[in-house]
Amino acid sequence: MSVHVAPVTSSTIVVAIDVGKTSALLSVTDAARRRLVDPFEFVLTGSGLTAAVTRVMAVVPASVQVKIGVEAAGHYHRPVLDCRWPQGWEVLELNPAQVAEQRRVQGRRRVKTDAIDVAAITELVLAGYGRPVTDRDVVIGEVSAWASHRRRRVATRTATKNQLLGQLDRAFPGLTLALPDVLGTKIGRLVAAEFADPARLAGLGVSRLIRFAAVRDLQLRRSVAERVVAAARDALPTRDAGIARRILAADLVLLADLDDQIDTAETELGWLLPRSPYATLTSVPGWGTVRVSNYAAALGDPRRWPGPRQIYRASGLSPMQYESAHKRRDGSISREGSVALRRALIDLGVGLWLNEPAAKNYAHGLKDRGKHGGIVACALAHRANRIAHALVRDHATYEPTRWA
Repeated sequence: MSVHVAPVTSSTIVVAIDVGKTSALLSVTDAARRRLVDPFEFVLTGSGLTAAVTRVMAVVPASVQVKIGVEAAGHYHRPVLDCRWPQGWEVLELNPAQVAEQRRVQGRRRVKTDAIDVAAITELVLAGYGRPVTDRDVVIGEVSAWASHRRRRVATRTATKNQLLGQLDRAFPGLTLALPDVLGTKIGRLVAAEFADPARLAGLGVSRLIRFAAVRDLQLRRSVAERVVAAARDALPTRDAGIARRILAADLVLLADLDDQIDTAETELGWLLPRSPYATLTSVPGWGTVRVSNYAAALGDPRRWPGPRQIYRASGLSPMQYESAHKRRDGSISREGSVALRRALIDLGVGLWLNEPAAKNYAHGLKDRGKHGGIVACALAHRANRIAHALVRDHATYEPTRWA
């Protein structure tokens, strides 16, 4: 799945671009490290980039090889990568960590300026680093967008639930004793929305509460209804119950909207994933649409990764190692790398742990050897990483006998 990079020759010219939020710095250097165009700044607009390209073309002979090195900068560098560059020019995306390391090699670890960054980018491109930018699969971009949207909405929903429970405790003290998971059940949501005032619920009674729920297609057991009504009759009055009920009502509207947005995102992911290179991953036990989509969003285009070792290293799960003077000291997990990728791999490993027989046996064996939960989770993430990479690479479905 790797992409070929054209080798650097004596006629290679490097266009180094350091991208910011609204502007970028560009320099042009040949293979002998002679500066053809000193660093200059241009605005990140269509006309600004066109003028910059025209200025570069004025000093670049038609027969030479041109490599454009762009340091990844969140989403700010994407328009530069997607620009229509002249035919034959190769666009390379550089990892910010590599650029930072190159500054350190040049003795400028504590100094970061755009001019120093373009010099570091130039050296990296001349050394053969950089990932070629190909036409990105639109489906992968849409999967990434919906997975990120869902993740943000889930985080917001969790925070909203925590705040909502605080208001519910003020409006209806003691409800969580009768319904421990108030917001996780339909009857709990019904009580929070319709009976935040315990006096109203106490006056309704058990039988009418059951009928009230039945009208809304909810099957409410009498034992649960009796507990809820008893909690309402025994609830302590609070001074701020009135304002708590008003805020609670607003939070419930927000919570319902978040639920709808999360459902929409999952529906879109369910439609997009089968059309992506990651479609076969859902054949693995425990790997549903959401888990696989989070992995796809964190990984991006699978063609950019030479193998599973590079993916695992990029996740930050590889342990640190120090060796000098024939002495070696292994450290803990570095946690340097992509947080989203690390979480996605661990989540895939958990899916295997809970659902795949061979993975269960592997995890039990590690626990029997005294390994704690963190080590087991990382080991299963490593296993999941290898499985996922192989299935995407071979466009194959999961075969238990192959991974037993």
